[in-house]
Amino acid sequence: MAELEGLEFGKSDFVLLDEVTMEQFMDNLKLRFEKGRIYTFIGEVVVSVNPYKHLDIYGKEVIEDYRGRELYENPPHLFAVADAAYKAMKRRAKDTCIVISGESGAGKTEASKYIMQYIAAITNPNQRAEVESVKNVLLKSNCVLEAFGNAKTNRNDNSSRFGKYMDINFNFNGDPTGGHINNYLLEKSRVVQQQDGERNFHSFYQVLRGGSDELLKSLYLQRDPAEYAYTSQGASVTLASNNDSLCHKAVMAALKVIGFTTEEISSIYKILSTILHLGNLQFTSDGEHVVLVGEDTVKHISELTSTEPENTRKALLYRTVATGGGEVIEKGHNEQEASYGRDAFAKALYERLFAWIVGRINSVIEVKDYNPALHGKNTVIGVLDIYGFEIFDNNSFEQFCINYCNEKLQQLFIELILRQEQDEYQREGITWQHIEYFNNQIIVDLVEQPHKGIISILDEACLTAGKVTDTVCLDSMNKKLGQHPHYTSRKLCPGDKTMEFNRDFLFYSPGFLDKNKDPLFQDFKRLMYNSSDHVLKEMWPDGKMSITEVTKRPLTAATLFKNSIIALVDKLACKEPYYVRCIKPNEVKSPLLFDDGRCQHQVAYLGLLENVRVRRAGFAYRQPYARFLQRYKMTCEYTWPNHLMSTDQEAVEAIVNQHGFEDDVAYGHTKLFVRTPRTLFTLEQERAALIPILVLFLQKVWRGALARMRCRKIRAIYTIMAHYKCYKVKAHFWEVERRFANVRNMADYGKSVEWPTPPAALMQFHRITQWWARQLIKNIPPSDMAEVRAKVAALSALSGERVDWGYSRAWERDYLANVSFSLGYSFRTLTLHIFTLIRHIKYSQVLFSCSVRMLNWFNNTKDRALLITDKHIYRLEPKKHFKVQKRISLDTVVGVSVTSGSDQMVALHTASQDDFLVHLQRGQLNPNQDRVGELVGSLTDHFTRSRISTMETVLLLSSSKRQKCHYLAQVSLDQ
Repeated sequence: MAELEGLEFGKSDFVLLDEVTMEQFMDNLKLRFEKGRIYTFIGEVVVSVNPYKHLDIYGKEVIEDYRGRELYENPPHLFAVADAAYKAMKRRAKDTCIVISGESGAGKTEASKYIMQYIAAITNPNQRAEVESVKNVLLKSNCVLEAFGNAKTNRNDNSSRFGKYMDINFNFNGDPTGGHINNYLLEKSRVVQQQDGERNFHSFYQVLRGGSDELLKSLYLQRDPAEYAYTSQGASVTLASNNDSLCHKAVMAALKVIGFTTEEISSIYKILSTILHLGNLQFTSDGEHVVLVGEDTVKHISELTSTEPENTRKALLYRTVATGGGEVIEKGHNEQEASYGRDAFAKALYERLFAWIVGRINSVIEVKDYNPALHGKNTVIGVLDIYGFEIFDNNSFEQFCINYCNEKLQQLFIELILRQEQDEYQREGITWQHIEYFNNQIIVDLVEQPHKGIISILDEACLTAGKVTDTVCLDSMNKKLGQHPHYTSRKLCPGDKTMEFNRDFLFYSPGFLDKNKDPLFQDFKRLMYNSSDHVLKEMWPDGKMSITEVTKRPLTAATLFKNSIIALVDKLACKEPYYVRCIKPNEVKSPLLFDDGRCQHQVAYLGLLENVRVRRAGFAYRQPYARFLQRYKMTCEYTWPNHLMSTDQEAVEAIVNQHGFEDDVAYGHTKLFVRTPRTLFTLEQERAALIPILVLFLQKVWRGALARMRCRKIRAIYTIMAHYKCYKVKAHFWEVERRFANVRNMADYGKSVEWPTPPAALMQFHRITQWWARQLIKNIPPSDMAEVRAKVAALSALSGERVDWGYSRAWERDYLANVSFSLGYSFRTLTLHIFTLIRHIKYSQVLFSCSVRMLNWFNNTKDRALLITDKHIYRLEPKKHFKVQKRISLDTVVGVSVTSGSDQMVALHTASQDDFLVHLQRGQLNPNQDRVGELVGSLTDHFTRSRISTMETVLLLSSSKRQKCHYLAQVSLDQ
């Protein structure tokens, strides 16, 4: 900041003054105003002087200069305090508020608009549509509220005639998600009467001068404001800064952007025109009754309010009264009562219209569907733009409430900035020189103290039965408040000629009681409630009550205002405050004139000099040790990542000592106090330089952790996949086994059975195996198929039971017919005997034949021949020309037993238990030849095929038959 602002512009922070005196303060303030530097700091408080001219210091380039920067990096500016409030809200999730205060015409409204503009510009960098919509509504709401709530006064062309506090809600990203507007005490008396040189609310002149001809025709209006009693006073007043016609177009566009419907906009302007027509109503007396002058105006009002003309006329001329006995009578007004009722009705119409507009805007900008668990903490920045002090020649009830509000806000400033700060130093044990200041709590108590305050005395007078005048009320205040040092009246101070006897107090004029009661005849409420315009009806819910319905006396206007201001102060007190103190340099709105006396009065009242003394003698920044350590521990090697010291205070001292800030800090019991912002700024710079390094480190560690977690997940996934694939493969083979379990019993050996769909892991294997099986089978000649079938049958029976069962050689099956396998018999002799045997034996196929050796009961062995056909089993005597020694029907065979060794023992079991026990001869050419597998395979294949061919239609076999067909390759080790 020192580099950007030279000494020729004065001190940019009043804390830097050589001496804290009023003269030096005023000299510095005046110098900066004359040099075009309208903003000056007092620590974190911004003092703003109204320049009364446009300054090019609010553009996009300036906004970028202040975005994200520390408070003292740039010259003093509204944007600096707005950014500080935004950073506090975003960094620490702390609700903040910006309180803009000062006299009327000091520039509070413009300051609030620039703050809103800055917050809108620095948020939502991703241009999310829903956030942009919220920002547009928040910004456009200012335009609408200014049109309906601001007016031209003698001090200000765009004076806020209502108080506005806006809460802006932000999500955890720092983007606005909605908001809420509270309005306080609209100056509705301005609707019917203005002081000389002032205007009614802007909205009336905008619709008259900016509305289209068609619109004015539909509203029965003329373009000249002088034609209407309520606007004629300000008709000749011109505004240097505003063009009513252009403003009307801007307001219409803003209403549409906010979301007002065409019907609602039409109702708004109908109400405005109704008020203007009401002002032109005249009443005259015909002796006994009061009559209206100009029935056409009544018809226009009825049409614009969607009511019956007769009901409108009766509400203006009569008042419905309920007697004690429940009887309802109509009491006619006199001229004064009729005029009073007309004006009260016009004021109430405008007040309720304004309240409805604020409520309608709130319904659009309120945060919807908010869930803290889902959306995170909802933080708030509050912006308070409220009317400033007003001291006129004639000060009415509105000025009393306005000035009470400012006293209350000043008391909050004293509470937060002056008293609490000094109390905190004492509480924390910090050496401190007490600063004297004026505490205006005594003024606040004078106004709001229960039973003794001015508001309580006013309420008591309003509730007193009978006719109570302002004079009677003033006497009551003189009696109860006569000893108060800050209360005076002409009776108590006869020499003060600025006040009138029995009329004025504290520069305030009469009329308080009526405005405090704020009476409005119930007839008007019922008239508006019964309107067919639903927008108008919505504004008057109390019109639903019957005239005979007894209700509780409503609170007075002063009490309602007091309650709302107390609630506002409580709301501000729970937020971290930032202040903009506005000063009005002169009364003539000149950009060149600096009225020293006028400005000095404002500086004194705002307590700015005491604020400088407190800030100068105290500490600019304070933070609990734990929070300070959490934010800056990475700047010290002894505290990062976690310190090993006994307390957080010792760790904070290590950070301070390492940076050499020992002389600029003080250690409290629970907090660290930093005297100058430069120390904090240096720490923030170092922290900002370290954050990217730490982020990279954390990213590296986190990425490694994520990679390891991902690796473990992948390993687990692959493990699961492997087991699942294994299961699918097993399940596939289980299904294959189930489907092909009985194919050996089928005529086509399972050719018609459909293979199950294999899993993905077996898809290629399945295709290859099926293809290879087909390749193998198609190359086998038909003459060898019997041998293949026999080997397959032997495999299923002997696999895993017998090591060698002859699968690797060619099977002859009928060895007796092959001379190479005969046992010493000549081919001629053997052939002769075999053919002789064939003539006597009836069979169609020889299943197996070979030479065997028999073992009898006497342990003697003899050479024999075994011939197995498809009908019988024969035991032949080779030496007797192959005489049939024994014959057994093949159907009686129930099983075959072989050993698990390499011997050639075979037991043929029959149903009659007349078993065969033979030893198969291997032959002379191949002494190691195994023929057991050949015998078992031939029999198995035969039994399987014969069962299928003879019982094609039978699905279930008898127990004995199944036992026969399902041969058992039993292990008979003992035989």
